Amino acid sequence: MHIRQFLDDHSDKPTTANRCKRLFSTMWNHARGWGYTDLPNPCEGIKGYSLAKRTVYITDAVYAAVYKHASAPLRDAMDLAYLTGQRPADALRMTEHDIIEGHLIVTQEKTKQPLRIVISGRLAELVKRIEERKAGYNIVTAALLVNMHGKRMTPAVLRNHFDRARDDAAAATPALAQDIKAFWFYDLRAKAADDTSDDRGDQAASDLLGHDSVKTTQRHYLRRGKIVDPTK
Repeated sequence: MHIRQFLDDHSDKPTTANRCKRLFSTMWNHARGWGYTDLPNPCEGIKGYSLAKRTVYITDAVYAAVYKHASAPLRDAMDLAYLTGQRPADALRMTEHDIIEGHLIVTQEKTKQPLRIVISGRLAELVKRIEERKAGYNIVTAALLVNMHGKRMTPAVLRNHFDRARDDAAAATPALAQDIKAFWFYDLRAKAADDTSDDRGDQAASDLLGHDSVKTTQRHYLRRGKIVDPTK
């Protein structure tokens, strides 16, 4: 009853409510395993909120509008997240030590999926740009993404820089303001998937994102739909 009441009380934050329910369920199961209780899990049979699939696709125009108002550290972060197709947390963890024999080695924190991303084209240009910017600081860190002082960029700093750039871009570009305000940094992963799919197919997009099944990519990250020819 209390779990249901908690969900009802936080109906305005369905995603957070669902996560809290899962956390409580995990804690209870640990408590059972440790012998603190032998009662059944109160979350059993209590259904969380059904969440609508996110469908926002970040167009090149929206990306460029935010990028124009972004700081140097944010530009590096946006480009790195988009070109590698990785989650923000994984991008923040990337270091110079992950660059081995022309590849950027990534082990995704969420799935532990290992990837070797070829450093070529725009990604190679980005890595060089990051190296040049970091060379101007007295602080030495192996992190690829650093703040305005040369220290490793934190999630909080990334969010602050992004929110500021998004607000400035929306104010400066009224025609795109609604789309700009709907832009989440995490949407760059979906943009990477869609753009890669258009260029090289769904399997290439799935490989870049580190999914075991292309269906996962299609279900959660490809937001623009297939390109098809008309009847005639």
